[in-house]
Amino acid sequence: MPTPKPSIRRFLLCSVLSMGFVSPSSAADTDFQTVGIQNNMPAFFEAIKAKLDFKLAWTPQVKDLAAWRQVGRDKMWELTLQSPDTTPFNAVVLDEQDRGSYLARKIVFNITAESRVQALLLVPKGSGPFPAALMLHDHGSKFDIGKEKLIQTWNNDARLESSKAWAKKFFSERFPGDELSKRGYVVLATDALGWGDRAALTFEIQQAVAANSFNIGTSLAGIMALEDTRAAEFLAAQPGVDKKKVAAIGFSMGAFRAWQAAALSDAVTASIAVNWMATTQGLMVPGNNQLKGASAWNMLHPGMHRHLDFPDVASLAAPKPALFFAGEKDGLFPVDSVNASFDKMRKVWGAWKAESKFDARLLPGTHEFLASTQDAAYDWLDQQFNGK
Repeated sequence: MPTPKPSIRRFLLCSVLSMGFVSPSSAADTDFQTVGIQNNMPAFFEAIKAKLDFKLAWTPQVKDLAAWRQVGRDKMWELTLQSPDTTPFNAVVLDEQDRGSYLARKIVFNITAESRVQALLLVPKGSGPFPAALMLHDHGSKFDIGKEKLIQTWNNDARLESSKAWAKKFFSERFPGDELSKRGYVVLATDALGWGDRAALTFEIQQAVAANSFNIGTSLAGIMALEDTRAAEFLAAQPGVDKKKVAAIGFSMGAFRAWQAAALSDAVTASIAVNWMATTQGLMVPGNNQLKGASAWNMLHPGMHRHLDFPDVASLAAPKPALFFAGEKDGLFPVDSVNASFDKMRKVWGAWKAESKFDARLLPGTHEFLASTQDAAYDWLDQQFNGK
């Protein structure tokens, strides 16, 4: 191709400059981004992180705590992409097993207008009223069991063996829901979408399900938030349940679900969260599990971090009693980030003059809910509900 004549070159340069372009003054002016993705993140993610100011987080300047909480809760419900649901539960008992001091029931009920689900319900013998707990299962990339991770099932050998192995791995060979019911609590456990009786989810297809949920105007995290609050409302409405004493309890992803339900629902009056709490800044670091996608979708509300950090959302539950556990050797949640979250939440409960209702404990272990921790958690809950 022949070289343009000088007059043509001048014309082209003038044309470019007239469109807002400038002539290069150094080599840096002709440089451009050649790597767009690093560590599963946009290469410029640090610059974006620096802009996060969590506008709706509590600050010492907040004077009307109730109004601040309502604004935060309203924003969270907006971000879940869910509509209010008052569908009648229409519960039916399918089967029942006598376990000595309590009864174990398999039930079905309408958790939302779209989903009728099977659940496990433990009911102490007697007239009540009893304290109650919604037990929320983890992720664990194990989908064949959900509610069965927390309450011992029956008449299904495959699930029973699978859940026993899970209990051995994480719960000191216990079923945490059964242990609590032995103390006189009504206990409910349901399957999150994709687990147990609602299975077919696999690790590989999680991101497709998440994307397709957005395609139909909803989200996996939002569906889970709505269903968990509905399950809490169902539990609180059961005969024999003391509505003033309904806890949400969970391990790992279940811990996220527990503090989220406490923040979003008045039906939850206390929460215990085991091994899920940290700041966004602390989790969004190379190598962290949150950066791998997949399981993270169940805990990501679109745009939430423009308004609230994880501990900010959990703080919307104040001044309800709340207990948080974390493991010093839990590789999923960096200790510094965990402690920063605990400090942030402690200040909010303090602003409510409810310091005694907030408890955060850093344990020497890893990602687990051992018998000793279960006992400590249930002792704490007894104290909150019964003053023991």
